[in-house]
Amino acid sequence: MAQKGLCVTFLTVFAVAWMTQAGGQSKKKPAASEAKNAVVAPSPYAPRFAFGGNAAEVPATFNEDLVFFPVNINGSQPSLFVLDTTASETSIDPKRAQELGLSPNQPDALVLPGVTFPLSALPAIGRADFSAATGRPYPGTIGNDLLSRAVVAIDYARETVRIFDPGSYKYTGTGSILPLSMRDGMPVIRARFSTPKGKQVEADFGIDTALIAGVVISQKFSDAHHIFPKKGKSAQGFDPQLTGGENVSLFRLRYFKIGKSAADDPIAELSSSKKAGTGDATLAGVIGGRLLRRFNIVFDYPHKQIMFEANENFGNYDEEDKSGIALIASGPGLKTLEVAHVVPHSPAADAGIQAGDVIEGIDGEAAADISLASAREMFRQVGYKYKLLVQHGGQTKEVTIQTQRLL
Repeated sequence: MAQKGLCVTFLTVFAVAWMTQAGGQSKKKPAASEAKNAVVAPSPYAPRFAFGGNAAEVPATFNEDLVFFPVNINGSQPSLFVLDTTASETSIDPKRAQELGLSPNQPDALVLPGVTFPLSALPAIGRADFSAATGRPYPGTIGNDLLSRAVVAIDYARETVRIFDPGSYKYTGTGSILPLSMRDGMPVIRARFSTPKGKQVEADFGIDTALIAGVVISQKFSDAHHIFPKKGKSAQGFDPQLTGGENVSLFRLRYFKIGKSAADDPIAELSSSKKAGTGDATLAGVIGGRLLRRFNIVFDYPHKQIMFEANENFGNYDEEDKSGIALIASGPGLKTLEVAHVVPHSPAADAGIQAGDVIEGIDGEAAADISLASAREMFRQVGYKYKLLVQHGGQTKEVTIQTQRLL
């Protein structure tokens, strides 16, 4: 069965494979991949595919262009681990480990639908700011140690993930095949972009699948190559994922090109954080979900390559926040929409909204019923009037904002 964007022939391994890991049986069996002559991952930590196959389809969850894999550990209930290409190892949140009654030396396998990854250990590492920035609970991370043992293909347009045995995989699609190198535990590729003034720059960018922002450019690199427009269109912003929350400058590049595909007018964030690559003078910055979503991407660590194939999202215009409100999630169940930052001279600032306020409702709907991702998407719409119920200093008031382009 040919899947558009990935162009690899195999029979889909359905989620019923999950039951097989616990001893169930199924008559469905994936066909062999077309690919041959690849390097097999070393035993005893090579992935084990269900039904003796060599491919699995994982029912991943996509949230603000971040990818979450359903996993269980030693027969536990599934947890959604975020895919993070900047993490050197797969880990579990200490609180989740405690809930499951696990210790670092206990786990012997991490099980996804259709494929099992043997583990020697599962470190307990917390990420305190992740839930606030994404509005999702944080149970754990899928890191580069697992990616190095398999081929992982992500279709951002159709929101599907497939995992292949590297020993029988060969890419047969039409995308760009780029050499993959690792730097400080992060995959790095070469890309080309055009500054607002039309200067063309070729540079190395890290790939961060756990970052919501699309393109983050290092302040140091920008200063050295005169990237940021000191005169021209720019805006202030706030990114809760950078150094626990960082004020950033926003501007649009004329294009950003990966391989043979150039995306027009993407938003870039100017950052001085280490996460943006400032700690490595050879890196121009990092690429995150809002740019990655324009592609179907195959992470082929075993063969030191990565494939980018433009998908149905590729031509979508990159929209910025138009309210001036930077939101994070807090409180029980992450149901509280808290204002982390307000852009000066924005609709929110004009309405008197301040950092630390809580949005209790939008257009008559309780904020507890609105996800963080949904609220952010609402505020990207241009020319909309919203009635907000805002709690400030123990008092609640209703204000109206009309979104407008800030960039």
